Amino acid sequence: MFSRSNIPYAPKHRITPAGSVLVPLSRDELERCRNFIGKGSQLLKQQKRKREGGGEGEYPSKRTRDVGLIAGHYNARPDVGLSQRKDSPIIGLKNFNNWVKSVLISSRAHPTLAASENIGPLRHTPGSRGMRGPPRGSGKVLDMGCGKGGDLIKWNKARIREYVGVDIASVSIDQARKRYEELRLPKFSAYFATLDCYINSLSSAIPDSHLPPTGNPFDVVSMQFCMHYAFESEQKARTMMENVSSWLRPGGTFVGTIPNASWLLDRLEAIPEGELNLSFGNSVYSIRFEERHHPALYGQRYWFYLKDAVDDVPEYVVHWDNFVKLADEYGLVPVYVKEFHEVFADNEDHSEFGPLLQNMRVVDSNGESQMDEDQWEAANIYVAFAFEKRSR
Repeated sequence: MFSRSNIPYAPKHRITPAGSVLVPLSRDELERCRNFIGKGSQLLKQQKRKREGGGEGEYPSKRTRDVGLIAGHYNARPDVGLSQRKDSPIIGLKNFNNWVKSVLISSRAHPTLAASENIGPLRHTPGSRGMRGPPRGSGKVLDMGCGKGGDLIKWNKARIREYVGVDIASVSIDQARKRYEELRLPKFSAYFATLDCYINSLSSAIPDSHLPPTGNPFDVVSMQFCMHYAFESEQKARTMMENVSSWLRPGGTFVGTIPNASWLLDRLEAIPEGELNLSFGNSVYSIRFEERHHPALYGQRYWFYLKDAVDDVPEYVVHWDNFVKLADEYGLVPVYVKEFHEVFADNEDHSEFGPLLQNMRVVDSNGESQMDEDQWEAANIYVAFAFEKRSR
């Protein structure tokens, strides 16, 4: 469905020349990617050696280890402060992805939240600020795959009333809870839980008081850079969709970001026939497929490495048409889908989102970006989407 854009990344000034950046990895670069070992990988290799030594804890298949790899990777990722984050070699890319999420949440989730019947005083309000009445919030958000709470500030600025955050990585949940506690007042009420939403129902970890019919339904469900892990199997994808749709109110919105299957498969297809190394990338990222052709709509696995972010973990292709068909079975219809370069082109001159590029340090006051061409290519692996739940 998607094709690579001819529209270049175009802040006011470039810091690298324009042109194609789809350059095959050199042998040295491929070797570095294969041998790259982050903290999470070290821990997982130690666990694997223990299993292989003892025998009793060994998993029956490679695929059953993927969940442990993914959770272990994100548990081991440090939650660096803002000052350290600025030193990231891909800070331009991180800022840009954060901007895209802000645009998606503001343009697609805010109207749904504003129309919510769940309106009332925020739970955590300072005692005295010279206000005539307590600050009021509107709407309830389910953040599936909330990670370390990177979007909590966005939801606080949206003045939501309630929030539930779940993630497979327990350490990330602890860090998200800490971030929430450090938010400035007034703020929404929140509940956090560790849960694999792709094999378990939300109700197994969230109290009845936070779920309908006892609690309020969700107005918005958000899944940022994590939904593709569910497409290891149809069963996992259906469990995920059940968790998205079951407690979302009619007219509610499901927003997220996922890898662009067409982009991935076009580059896989471009690798010459007979080449055994099914890898591509640049100085920022690498992607390595296990097979050239996959017979099913689910379970097409590849390994993804992103400098200073993702330590070569398994991910799965999300075929867009299949995703839309599956979502339809759960009462969800697509209302928005854009590749990241399209989000940029559509909103760089927007009255709100244009200045936000500078506020979020995607570009500086001169229009110059910290994101070079390799980071720009890595950003455009993804698409942003929104679905609406059909009214009864």
